[in-house]
Amino acid sequence: MGIILWIIFGALTGWAASLIMKTDAQQGAVMNIMLGIVGAFVGGLLMNLMGYPGVTGFDLYSLAVAIAGAAIVIGLVRVLR
Repeated sequence: MGIILWIIFGALTGWAASLIMKTDAQQGAVMNIMLGIVGAFVGGLLMNLMGYPGVTGFDLYSLAVAIAGAAIVIGLVRVLR
């Protein structure tokens, strides 16, 4: 994916994960984008470790993997705080 598509994908997934984890009011747009990109990486890595494909492009499967990864990242940040 190109850089612009990663930013859009990161914004969507970070925003969705922050809504699910109820942290949307605490984060801004830049944080949502960064969270979404990191979440896509974490989700893809975990799926690859389990033998499934990770983030494969701009589709619903990849969106679900990235949202799950971003939710895991939010959960880890909560535990570390």
